[in-house]
Amino acid sequence: MAKKQRRRVRDTWKEKSWYTIKTPVAFGDKEIGTTPARDPELVYGRTVEVTMRELTGDFSKQYIKLQFEVDNVAGDIATTKFTGHKTTTDYVRSMIRRGTSRIDAPVIVTTQDDRKLKLHVLAVTTRRAKSSQQKFMRETINELVTKVASEKTFDELVENSVNGRLASEIYHKAKKIYPLKRVEIIKSKVLDK
Repeated sequence: MAKKQRRRVRDTWKEKSWYTIKTPVAFGDKEIGTTPARDPELVYGRTVEVTMRELTGDFSKQYIKLQFEVDNVAGDIATTKFTGHKTTTDYVRSMIRRGTSRIDAPVIVTTQDDRKLKLHVLAVTTRRAKSSQQKFMRETINELVTKVASEKTFDELVENSVNGRLASEIYHKAKKIYPLKRVEIIKSKVLDK
C-alpha cells in the first residue's frame, strides 16, 4: 500500500504585516491599536471602537465610546476618520428614574462645511411631563441643535457633542421650558462618507 503524501500547509500568518492605527488630528493623532493584514488595501474600512477615557485619561468619560474607520494607509501607519459615538446603555439607564420622563430627540443636522451628522439627544426631566410638553421639548431641542450645528464646522460640532458642551448648551436653553435633570447626546453618526 502506497503512503499518502502530506501536503505542506502554508502559514499565512507570517506573511502579514502589522499596522498602527491612529486617531484623526482633531482627536490628537493618538495611537489606538494595531491590526495585521497581508496587503495595505485590506486595512481600509476597518473600524475601531475606543472609549473617551483611553484617549483623554479622564475616567469620568468612561461611558463614551468613539468609533473610527481606517481611511488612509501610509507605510505601517493607518489613519482614521470619525464615524460616530455612543454612550453605554448602563449609563443611560442610570439617568432615568421613576417619576421622570425620557425625551428622545433624534436630529439630522448639516454643519457649516456641508457635512451631515445624525445626533440623538436624550433629555431627562425632573418630574413626569405630559405628552404635549414632551412634544414641544422635542421640537425645541431639534431647533436648537439644527441652529447650533449650522454655525459650526464638522470638527467643532463633533468635539462639542463628544465633550458635552453641546448638551450643556441645550440644557441651559431648554430648562426654561420645562425643568430638566439632565441632557446628553447619547449617539452620533456621520451620514456622508
